[in-house]
Amino acid sequence: MHHSYYPKATCKCGSSCLGPMTFHPRAVGDMICLSEGGRRAERIEDTFKGGVVFTSRPVRTYEKIRLLVEKHVPHWQGAMRVGFTNVNPSARSLPLPPFSMPNLTQTSGHWAMPVHESYCQETSVLEFWVTYSGNICVKFQNSGKQRLVANVDVRKPLWAMIDVYGQTCSVLLLGSKTKGFLFKKTSCPGPEPPIRRPSTFSLENTTLSESSDDRTSCLNMEIPADGYCVVCMVRQNDITLPCGHRCLCNHCTPRVLAQFGTCPLCRLVISPPPVMWT
Repeated sequence: MHHSYYPKATCKCGSSCLGPMTFHPRAVGDMICLSEGGRRAERIEDTFKGGVVFTSRPVRTYEKIRLLVEKHVPHWQGAMRVGFTNVNPSARSLPLPPFSMPNLTQTSGHWAMPVHESYCQETSVLEFWVTYSGNICVKFQNSGKQRLVANVDVRKPLWAMIDVYGQTCSVLLLGSKTKGFLFKKTSCPGPEPPIRRPSTFSLENTTLSESSDDRTSCLNMEIPADGYCVVCMVRQNDITLPCGHRCLCNHCTPRVLAQFGTCPLCRLVISPPPVMWT
């Protein structure tokens, strides 16, 4: 099977951009052909296997990856599998195993879950992500969410893994997104221009863009395992609050305390001190 070549994408977006979201150009199953700049993975229809692909870059915890099912064939059973791996696709030996489950999941550093055929019809859209506690979640368009307690090792870099299996013949990456306490980050290219965050801001003149419902839901977040501030999701969380939560950077702490006056994780009321905590 010949694989389409596409040039390495560069990102010139602002700090609110997660970077391009494409499939890895080399680590692909034998029956897969990549197109659309590496965003489409299509498996030939006369087989149900050989469709494993990976993202070209590592993904973050709670980075929700959106997939569109473009083509399915009814004469096979089962549908795509989604998951994550700690193994860098660039370091993989070829050819890849024909299945993600069980060929890869029975080896160290691989986790995956099957998606039911009913959620993989043509034009179906789903998104999946890994939580801070290592669970895999899949959300389906106009329906509920499925979760797998997978114990994914989130301490190491993670690449998303998709197996274009069974009835699923073609999928298209629609991008990815993360949602922090105040800011949203998206991959590029996306359906909307990346949100650019000002390099400086004034406490007096700045208002929150998130709704009150969004703020309430974010107050129940787990502490990020990747060490990023839960507000900007760019800088390191180098500020430990009096409650013991180390979840904010030095840049975002004054704004959060001035506008909320509480820890974003446990809601403990905190008064801004004369000297910043460290």
